[in-house]
Amino acid sequence: MKLYTTAVAPNPRRVSIFLAEKGIEIPVEELDLGNLENLAPEFVAKNPMGRVPVLEMDDGTYLAESMAICRYFEEIQPEPPLFGVGAQDKAEVEMWNRRMEFEVLGMISQCFRNTHPYWKDKIPQVPEHGELCRTTVLKRMEWLDSELADREFIAGDRFSVADITAHTGFALGRIPKIRIGEDQKNLQRWYDDVAARPSVS
Repeated sequence: MKLYTTAVAPNPRRVSIFLAEKGIEIPVEELDLGNLENLAPEFVAKNPMGRVPVLEMDDGTYLAESMAICRYFEEIQPEPPLFGVGAQDKAEVEMWNRRMEFEVLGMISQCFRNTHPYWKDKIPQVPEHGELCRTTVLKRMEWLDSELADREFIAGDRFSVADITAHTGFALGRIPKIRIGEDQKNLQRWYDDVAARPSVS
């Protein structure tokens, strides 16, 4: 088994944090996205989307998409549970993880991709869309700050994959200058607590 990844991208980082929380160590091969190693024919043969992370299974098949990889490891090593325990808890973790994917990580990613000079001439940029995503995620941060007033983590009292998704989003937000507001004390407390975990730091 081997994980094709890159340390700097948010979705591979979600998997690396997840594995660290589980205490799972597997061989890793880093791809240089700046040199487009992810678009080389030998890698596209593993994942036609040309994206990392990709997990090479022992039987020679490949599994892509960060949450699919995380779910695989959750099944083979359930402890500690990062996708919830029991039907309702699992559903709530799924709900919050999806919210963090769409309302935080996705919005920040689109802001970064559509407004930052790094992506100029690499992808078609629509700056207006990027700025709309910035405005949207800033509103979502106000909402999330209020949600965290009465619980420790995103989906409740237990650290979960929803926290991993949200934290990688806010960490990426430093690049397009999306930062937690000074008045968002609950959100900042949560961010600092997650950042201090060995799997993240």
